[in-house]
Amino acid sequence: MRDYEVELRNRVQFIRDCLEAASAQGIVYGNSGGKDSALVGILCKKACENTVGLIMPCRSRRSYHQDRRDAEAFAQQFGIAARVVDLGKVLDELETAVGNVTSLTDLGVANMAPRLRMTTLYAVAASENRLVAGTGNRSEGYMGYFTKWGDGAYDFNPIGDLTVTEVYEFLRFLGAPASILEKAPSAGLFDGQTDEGEMGVSYQSIDAFLAGAAISSAEQSVIEKYHQATEHKRRLPLVYGGRA
Repeated sequence: MRDYEVELRNRVQFIRDCLEAASAQGIVYGNSGGKDSALVGILCKKACENTVGLIMPCRSRRSYHQDRRDAEAFAQQFGIAARVVDLGKVLDELETAVGNVTSLTDLGVANMAPRLRMTTLYAVAASENRLVAGTGNRSEGYMGYFTKWGDGAYDFNPIGDLTVTEVYEFLRFLGAPASILEKAPSAGLFDGQTDEGEMGVSYQSIDAFLAGAAISSAEQSVIEKYHQATEHKRRLPLVYGGRA
């Protein structure tokens, strides 16, 4: 297990260095009511008093009820400023507008909400001289389980090297509430959606694989398939460099 006292000091300093390098006056991040955003929120608040978490419900019932309640309670417990931006109607209008020029797939629609949320975060950041903090972890990064130019976009990420197992360990060390620790991880893309159910493999198995431990061949196959299929998400966009 990591020494989370040391981790806390190092990550807080990392965040402060990012702010200083950008001459930024504050931080904004998406407060989803989940584990990753909770850890990022705590770290950012310890590094910068001027930290704001945006709660951005968007279509799914869970995002308007359980996730919003958990996000608000978490923000109050740790003294983090919270603002609510309801993106439900915006998503409805965008889906209608785009649907006039193409036949939208389920995947196309599902990725709209994360991109609307990131648009919102950057609008606030640009208006208030803030940096956008990323909330993705190492396990999701390896699987490519994030939306390109959605939750995969940020100015800095203080937890991107941590597996889901380590995120939970860190949160327990910091005294995170049970509402965060015991809730099934979900991106809230649609009602009933959970991360592990959608991927078809548990975070425990993903983390074991990343640690070099043995897992079943079926689980390894799922993990490798996801990793290979999402390589484009982990690299910079291709740019034509001319011909020799």
